[in-house]
Amino acid sequence: MKEGHLMRFIAMIPARLGSQRLAKKNLAEIDGSPLVAHAVRKCIQSGCFESVWLNSESGVFEPIAEREGGKFHQRPAHLGGNDATSEQFVAEFLEAHDCDFVVQVHSIAPLLTTADISNFVKFAENSGFETILSVVEENLECVYKGDPINFNFSEKTNSQDLESVQRIVWSISAWKRDVYLKAFHSGSCATYSGKIGFFPVNRMAGHVIKVQDDLEIAKALFPLINRPK
Repeated sequence: MKEGHLMRFIAMIPARLGSQRLAKKNLAEIDGSPLVAHAVRKCIQSGCFESVWLNSESGVFEPIAEREGGKFHQRPAHLGGNDATSEQFVAEFLEAHDCDFVVQVHSIAPLLTTADISNFVKFAENSGFETILSVVEENLECVYKGDPINFNFSEKTNSQDLESVQRIVWSISAWKRDVYLKAFHSGSCATYSGKIGFFPVNRMAGHVIKVQDDLEIAKALFPLINRPK
């Protein structure tokens, strides 16, 4: 943990073994290492956390976490199935680990950098928000159910003059522990609990792997974000 941090932040990397659209995607390799290894490594390198946890129902991830210097949290098997929700496994994790904030870093966002993580934690620490979600700001005409959101059909506006639409990307998120658990146990939506803030990331950091094409894009871009400065 870096000196000067007044609140206790821990990192949690969710990684279930099963996945529907891309089999065992958390074990997919980029640059010779599984996605989960990259995520643990970046969290530790950021120096922002009291502890870094890989959270899974499968023990196959435990040696990876330990090899990278992280810790392993084994959630109950029923929280690793297709019917389990993120609200459930985050709450189960928070019940087991004391902290002020948990920062969820998705392994399937491998283009999120150590600097992105550090900047996100600084924002979370100083913003006063109790839920922080990562977003990509889109300066393009956006439509919902046929209706314009950030423009109108009566005139053509240059894209650079449009008000940005924020797309939640889930690369990195944070929740204040007591606020999240209070909402969860009351039956409210814990994911969007308390005072909500948004942290912009660039499109590469917001790239999330869902299918094989996403993985191939990440593999192609990974050397670009890790080239020597």
